[in-house]
Amino acid sequence: MLRSDYKFGEVLSLASQVKEDSQNVQFKSIFENLNGGVSILAFLKGQSLSTHLAPAEVMIYLVEGNVEFTMLDNKHELKAGDFLLMGEGVPHSVVAKCDSKIMLIKVKSDKTEG
Repeated sequence: MLRSDYKFGEVLSLASQVKEDSQNVQFKSIFENLNGGVSILAFLKGQSLSTHLAPAEVMIYLVEGNVEFTMLDNKHELKAGDFLLMGEGVPHSVVAKCDSKIMLIKVKSDKTEG
């Protein structure tokens, strides 16, 4: 079952769906189900997510701003319009170089695949 606060057919600005917060990185789920989902994250300059493991196969798309994305100890600088792919269980961290927004697409791997 798909979970979302949005209605099919609505046209919205993705970046405006989440606002930065001076205390914490902000997350907003666009939709999700048992197989994954799409979220948007908002960072103020200097905010970060410390090293953690990817819960699924992931595509990171930088909607606005500039971030340093470290994956497997390799630093990548992403700017608006850039994306990267990451496998499930991969350690990574994020530091915002300026106010930034990231779209996160998660797809859980099918354990029956071959």
